[in-house]
Amino acid sequence: MWTTKQLCIAVLITFFSPLIVRHLIANSPISATSRYQILHANPLAWLSNRADADAPAASPANAQAVPSPAEDSSSMDHRNSSTERLHWLDTWNHMKQLANVSTGLPHATEAIKDARTAWESLTTATVQNATSPGTECNLCPYSVRRMNASKSAGGHFAMDIPCGLVVGSSITVIGTPGSLSGNFWIDLVGTALPGEPEEPIVLRYGVRLTGDKLAQGPVIVQNAFTASNGWGYEDRCPCSNSNNATPVDDLERCNSMVGREEKSRMNSTRHTGPKQGGKPSTYFPFKQGYLAITTLRIALEGIHMTVDGKHVTSFAYRAGSEPWFGTQVRISGDFKLASAIASGLPTSEDLENSLDLEMLKSSPIPDGKDLDLLIGIFSTANNFKRRMAIRRTWMQYDAVRNGTVAVRFFVGLHTNLMVNKELQNEARAYGDIQVLPFVDYYSLITWKTLAICIYGTSAVSAKYLMKTDDDAFVRVHEIYSTVKQLNVSNGLLYGRINSDSGPHRNSESKWYISPEEWPEERYPPWAHGPGYVVSEDIAKTINIWYKTSRLKMFKLEDVAMGIWVGKMKNDGLPVRYETDERIHIDGCKEGYIVAHYQEPRNLLCMWETFLRTNQAMCCN
Repeated sequence: MWTTKQLCIAVLITFFSPLIVRHLIANSPISATSRYQILHANPLAWLSNRADADAPAASPANAQAVPSPAEDSSSMDHRNSSTERLHWLDTWNHMKQLANVSTGLPHATEAIKDARTAWESLTTATVQNATSPGTECNLCPYSVRRMNASKSAGGHFAMDIPCGLVVGSSITVIGTPGSLSGNFWIDLVGTALPGEPEEPIVLRYGVRLTGDKLAQGPVIVQNAFTASNGWGYEDRCPCSNSNNATPVDDLERCNSMVGREEKSRMNSTRHTGPKQGGKPSTYFPFKQGYLAITTLRIALEGIHMTVDGKHVTSFAYRAGSEPWFGTQVRISGDFKLASAIASGLPTSEDLENSLDLEMLKSSPIPDGKDLDLLIGIFSTANNFKRRMAIRRTWMQYDAVRNGTVAVRFFVGLHTNLMVNKELQNEARAYGDIQVLPFVDYYSLITWKTLAICIYGTSAVSAKYLMKTDDDAFVRVHEIYSTVKQLNVSNGLLYGRINSDSGPHRNSESKWYISPEEWPEERYPPWAHGPGYVVSEDIAKTINIWYKTSRLKMFKLEDVAMGIWVGKMKNDGLPVRYETDERIHIDGCKEGYIVAHYQEPRNLLCMWETFLRTNQAMCCN
């Protein structure tokens, strides 16, 4: 009998021990951070070995299967958290092979490692906010102002940009070139790239009033710097260099008036000295001892500078030095600074006071339901306004609202904690964001194309998958009906097809491709990135190649899709290339089905016009 009792007790202890332990953990007075670590899986645990050689080895369980990440204990009851799925991370754990396909993409391995750091900072901040109410940071500010600015001990003035820059942001500097030389420069500094010791300078706007070795008179010199490439070639104004011939966003790189003899004496006393020795007066926007208002405006192709309201120069973005991760503005030299203002900065919506939040939420896709069309939108973390404009416009098409077509934003993490916190809140609120396990460097956009294929074939099932950008207006009904009329279920690449293009060989170009990256003179046919559609079988093949580490990476994502499809064609897949001239890649034309390069205000105007007239009209 005693043996039977012992057996019964042992069985009861074995059965109830896990429940008792979990209860003690959940209700113990240990810190919230510790409880979070115990009860919740780290979504980046599967990257511990691959991304950071110094990190502890991942457990066999993590190596085999990573559970879906659960909500943090601050936002829901911990008893239900272990089974709660985070739909905004549905793609996350399907991308376990990223480290195996990093070849060919700059900073790929480092971007995964940086994502681990960003994620750990985000989860730590989330738990701290839960345990210390009222410590939550404010929303990303729309503007930053420094009045009565003074230089630091380092000899320059610095103003931080909290959440980076976006198209439409501007930086205004008000001050006076000094009497000693009047030479000064304005630096737009970016986030240091992985593994590089120095921060990139997206733009150095240098004013040399006393001239230099190449110019006897005053000159503006613009350049960019990265640790890997050093300084590029100089854009000089005035200058007859052929590099200055190509316009930027249809604006002159150097206003032809700079350095030219002035025909009128009306304003010459402010910007030029008196005629000496019979020499004519020439126009230059800066003068020693005279106040000037200089504005740097972030645009699609580059940065545009105005002085006292007049456009003076434009500077095209250089490879590897774009402003999206801008962190600081620095002003140095012989310049008396009065004030500096950064405005038009990225800000998220106030979710607590949003009147149309419920209307804008995306419905979850039921398990087992097949989608007719999935539209994946490339977006960067701090492009809050663009995403909101799309939600209020073409995501309101009936086909999207009734679930026939699903629309999702594909967004990588940011290096800035505040941006990631706002992104997390936005993803939870609207249910239409897929956050990806890497930092969103421009050279990695091909991973987003891959993510769309993974999501559309592993997380959900879609007959067709479309890729577009967050500055595009998509007429969803027209795309959907056109694809249905084509009646091609396999091997379809539909978009604006380019069958006769080759790589850019200018190393300064944003789209530079080295001979090592692509040795051939021509690309296979490919569809331009603002809007193209592939059939499900193509997306599935890409996913299979990825899982088996056979997917060749190429940093231009639309060309990469063309390369992949071309490989499938060579392997025997009957591929059908369908081109559509109504997909406009450089703006908007009436009758569009996709219009690119549209600012949020244009999207809202185009949607209102469409609802009123039922016509595809532009609002440029």
